[in-house]
Amino acid sequence: MIVLGIDPGLANLGLGLVEGDVRKARHLHHVCLTTESAWIMPRRLQYLHAEVSRLIAEYQPDAVAIEDQILRRQADVAFKVGQAFGVVQLACAQAGVPVHSYGPMQVKQSLVGTGRADKEQVIYMVKASLGIRELFNNHAADALALALTHLASASMQTRTAQARTAGLVRSR
Repeated sequence: MIVLGIDPGLANLGLGLVEGDVRKARHLHHVCLTTESAWIMPRRLQYLHAEVSRLIAEYQPDAVAIEDQILRRQADVAFKVGQAFGVVQLACAQAGVPVHSYGPMQVKQSLVGTGRADKEQVIYMVKASLGIRELFNNHAADALALALTHLASASMQTRTAQARTAGLVRSR
């Protein structure tokens, strides 16, 4: 399974691709797309859409894992992130790739074992899980963390479905 993780943002949008399963994930690619604040909004959104679409076409992921952020305090930031989130969703829909959303606490719980983990702990686990030694952008690290979280979630869903089929777990 190939998963594209996306940390949405207008100024910085993190992308990270992993392949495999929860037991053995392999790093394929990561990048942080940046847009200039001097660019007009349509240009910024077009650039993000084009680059996400290009990456989807190149790697053909089976799923996309995107951070579902709740920004309550800064309406202007929430609006801009929401626009970036929208063009990413559009690129995925156009390519027919299913999108799965995970909150920051879900990602921390999945990788570190606690929803209260700090950024350094998450980055350490991403590097350890993927065998990456180099330092990289926090947005790209977040994107890789999202992709790894989806691998873990997909693995759990598969095991649950297998247990249901075997009659070990009762359906609701």
